[in-house]
Amino acid sequence: MKITVVGSGYVGLVTGACFADLGNDVFCVDNDKAKIASLKKGIMPIFEPGLEEMVLRNYKAGRLKFTTDIKTAAKKSTVIFIAVGTPPKPSGEPDLSSIEAVTRQVASVLDSSYKIIVEKSTVPVETGEWVKYTLSINSKKKANFDVASNPEFLREGSAINDFMHPDRIVLGVESRSAKETLLALFEPFKAPVIVTDIKSAELIKHASNSFLAAKISFINAIANICDKTGADVTKVAEGMGMDKRIGKSFLNAGAGWGGFCFPKDMLAFIHISEKLGYDFKFLKEAYNINEEQKKIVIEKIRSSLWNFHGKTVAVLGLAFKPNTDDIRLAVSLDIIDMLLKEGAKIKVYDPKAMKKAKEALDSSVVLCKDAYDAAKGSDCLLVLTEWPEFTELDFGKLKKLLRLPIVMDARNMYDPAVLKKLGFKYTGIGRR
Repeated sequence: MKITVVGSGYVGLVTGACFADLGNDVFCVDNDKAKIASLKKGIMPIFEPGLEEMVLRNYKAGRLKFTTDIKTAAKKSTVIFIAVGTPPKPSGEPDLSSIEAVTRQVASVLDSSYKIIVEKSTVPVETGEWVKYTLSINSKKKANFDVASNPEFLREGSAINDFMHPDRIVLGVESRSAKETLLALFEPFKAPVIVTDIKSAELIKHASNSFLAAKISFINAIANICDKTGADVTKVAEGMGMDKRIGKSFLNAGAGWGGFCFPKDMLAFIHISEKLGYDFKFLKEAYNINEEQKKIVIEKIRSSLWNFHGKTVAVLGLAFKPNTDDIRLAVSLDIIDMLLKEGAKIKVYDPKAMKKAKEALDSSVVLCKDAYDAAKGSDCLLVLTEWPEFTELDFGKLKKLLRLPIVMDARNMYDPAVLKKLGFKYTGIGRR
């Protein structure tokens, strides 16, 4: 099938590469000329395990093409996925200007040949109606098209596996033609398919992300109770997770959730609900708990350092999760900003996010070549991302490099008893 994917970021590039790998002819479109030029040279704009190899393989085979010409790509395709960004406005409302701009451009090439325009970006419920309206008023009278919704459920760091082996596929359609075409496109995945109306499909995405974020907020609230009582949140979570109705996923207490999806989608869902006349107090409180968790991490460090002025904190992990270089709305950025305002000096290291960190962090932050470089002369080691390589650190060496043997394990990666035996003052989240 001939496909166009508009937007070549974390979702669009993975979507295009995976569809091409299944034998489809795919145009990946982006208005960033530099990004498209780099992709043609085999240079990836993001880090995602396995993506570079897949992109290069399909580009060389001719199944995957990169262009800035959205109109030509759309004219040659049957299915057009819109996978552009919907960043939050100050109010929390998602900015849909890129969705509208793409829709207007696609509308200009619609004719009697049938096409499906599919929402892949995370959008508010009822966006499909606006897409359809925009296409209708900007296209020719005989335009033959359908609008559909196919929300993505990709986790950065495992996006290719999630795309190729999904736990479900959601299709929001309003015609038999759209249903049959999309079912044929997704038939190779052999996954459960939910076919529903467009509004329900749009809601499934926001409801899913908000629920998962709220689950993390819940276990972090439990961790705070554990801190006050001496209980161990890892054991509490283990006991809860054995209940099949609850499940063990997203029950890891820590510094809070971040990244581009959870904060953006929860704020958007809160705003959407308010616009519809419903005060979603549950989500508001889950969001507030997450914001408070960052402050709790700061207070835990303060309890070991007394004050921050003149002290150096070595931060390990900047990406919002392992196996990605994405630092957008990462918890690390907020915590580093708080520490700087308190007068602390900051040294940082992340296995993949250093290039993006250089662009995002204050110029006073020292970028280090590895964890040991960050620890050298620092007064505290703060772990904010659970990268696998951090589990293999030589803590004997770290103790000699640190000015003070203090570890703030904000992801509960380490065994408190082991580090205490080595002479460290260890602080975790909801455990001792």
